[in-house]
Amino acid sequence: MFAPAGRFEFDLPSGSRTTARSGWDVATDGCILPASTNFDSSTETSLMMFGRSRAIHCLMLIGAVTFCESSERVLVWGQTASPGSAPLRAADRTDSFETKLKLLEEAWARKDFDLARSLTHSLRDTVLQTQIETEPAPDSLVEAGQFHLVESLGNAAAKWAQGWKYYKQISVEERAHEPRTGEPIEIALSFPQDQVTSLAREIRLARIDGDQLVEVPCQVHSELRRGDIRSCRILWLMDSKPRETQRFLVLYGNPNAELPGYPSEMSVEGEGYGLDISNSFYKASLSRQTGQLERLTLRREHGLELFSGGQGHGEPPGIDWAHDYVDKGFFQKLRISLWESCPDYEVIRGPLCTIIRRWGFPHSPVHPIYSPSRLNIHVEYRFYAGLPWFEKRGSMKAVQTFEVEALRDDEWVFSGQSFTDTLWMGRNGKLLTGSVPADQHEDLWGVGFYHKESKDSFVALFLEHHAEGLPELKHTGTPQMFYRWHGPVWSRYPLPVKVVPAGAVLKQKNAYVSIPFSEPEGAATIEQLRRSLLAPLVPAAVNSPVNWKSQPEADSDVANPFNRLARPGEGNEGTVMKQRIWDALRDCKDAQLYKADINVVDLGLVYDVRLRGDVVTVIMAMPHRGRPMLGYFIDGSISVHPTFSLPVRERLMKVPGVRQVVVEQTWDPGWSSNRLTDVGRAKLGLD
Repeated sequence: MFAPAGRFEFDLPSGSRTTARSGWDVATDGCILPASTNFDSSTETSLMMFGRSRAIHCLMLIGAVTFCESSERVLVWGQTASPGSAPLRAADRTDSFETKLKLLEEAWARKDFDLARSLTHSLRDTVLQTQIETEPAPDSLVEAGQFHLVESLGNAAAKWAQGWKYYKQISVEERAHEPRTGEPIEIALSFPQDQVTSLAREIRLARIDGDQLVEVPCQVHSELRRGDIRSCRILWLMDSKPRETQRFLVLYGNPNAELPGYPSEMSVEGEGYGLDISNSFYKASLSRQTGQLERLTLRREHGLELFSGGQGHGEPPGIDWAHDYVDKGFFQKLRISLWESCPDYEVIRGPLCTIIRRWGFPHSPVHPIYSPSRLNIHVEYRFYAGLPWFEKRGSMKAVQTFEVEALRDDEWVFSGQSFTDTLWMGRNGKLLTGSVPADQHEDLWGVGFYHKESKDSFVALFLEHHAEGLPELKHTGTPQMFYRWHGPVWSRYPLPVKVVPAGAVLKQKNAYVSIPFSEPEGAATIEQLRRSLLAPLVPAAVNSPVNWKSQPEADSDVANPFNRLARPGEGNEGTVMKQRIWDALRDCKDAQLYKADINVVDLGLVYDVRLRGDVVTVIMAMPHRGRPMLGYFIDGSISVHPTFSLPVRERLMKVPGVRQVVVEQTWDPGWSSNRLTDVGRAKLGLD
């Protein structure tokens, strides 16, 4: 491949080591040995093996190599390049938004439409990666630098939390005089980068109960790294008495921690946004095409299935038909239900909550003849474990000023006659049955249906409904028992004007609940739920350390593994073995990054390591869907990496005490550059 310009000889006596001098790189048959490569006896063996089967052609770049003497020599042919070149940054290996935009404009001007289409896809990739790297982290409830040491908790609590080094303290207060059962709490927290390795693995939540700590299942998601700060969101479900204040510790700083794997009665099946989400109360089926809620099965003895039949408007029908608008002159209705697939989406799957967020511009019936970029629509579903209700959060933002004849932000249609009566709620929060009075048609804050005999019900609670840059919205949506060729329906048309100015935003947050409904108990239950959701529990930072009323002493129960926070392998026992496994994984490189010499740990591809006796389980991800074959790292060809590298299974089986290696693949959460270690970021030129 390279014309030989010189002959280089070096040897590696047993036990000797030599290093390429600063600034030198070596390429063997197209594979790159970085300047930091240490040449030892294993390198010699590898080079000699290649030498037996074919000539070793090397490109010597930017410097020189130090050689040892021995009786056996490896002959290297190659050529040299000029010294002094600076290492390439990540920006040198890709193209900026501005560069791609200029290329797109030039291709458009030349009518080179194939290239223009390629560039639009590439431009989107740049936006996505820039968002991953630079989107501001959420405001942290407790400042990153505000923390305390676990060892300061006292003997019993410190031993219970053995393995964790730091904690932050928060309080949660009930202020509305309402009892709470399983209410979702979500907070954002930030942490110093040098105190954590993986927030998803390390974070544990504990409630202070008298002089004891009690673990509370929680879900960690949306982990970000910004400079020397890591942040995430933490979600849990909480019971509370009226006016009660509870305190919690967020524990972290345990490199041996494992993904907690909390059991859950919620199951999630499917890929992407086309999911089936089930809990004890319902099964929600989302469209595989658009992600809209397509069917809802009530999990009672007869399993009522709410659906919308027929052929829709040419798209698969669902029960949730929003969001859409009719353009000027009643020419057409542009709908998100007409998406061929979601233009953009994010899915967060967990034991306590599954979040599906989708966004983009609605499509025309004859898309792409008409593809206006006027109203950007965001829709987010949230489904919770153990709760009979779920949420929909939405926004509709005008990107430019435009005129509409109608706009709809909530509509539900059910085929058949599953219900016998309507339900509605005014601003006062009282749930009533029967027809909506005329003077209430534009001030509805809840609508729904129920069946007098079966007790089945489905009710929407409109918790937030307002706009920025527009007059007060109309809160319509009168429920009707019969919609032609279907059955029950409600439809909300909120716009009080026809011209929507650029920058205007319509926002909503709704809860949809299904419970066995009978009067008056059913109405009281739903009214109480609405009051609670309108006045949620209030979390707050507690910057002082825990101050026990009495300092409990450690007792024999703390030594019992069932009476402490750590699972097997997370506490002090097994620390050495766990570290050996992580160190061994650093010998597993990604050979497709020829010069980076980067391993799967520094790439952030290893999500979890579990050790149970002599069995090691590794949870790994691939960088993107274009490389779906995890076997490449498990048993594949990464051993051709120009520096020392072995497949994961082979390398871990060399660790003393390991009898079996299990490697599992995950796509949840998706990999991103936020998962890179400091070393990984440096090797990819990101820092």
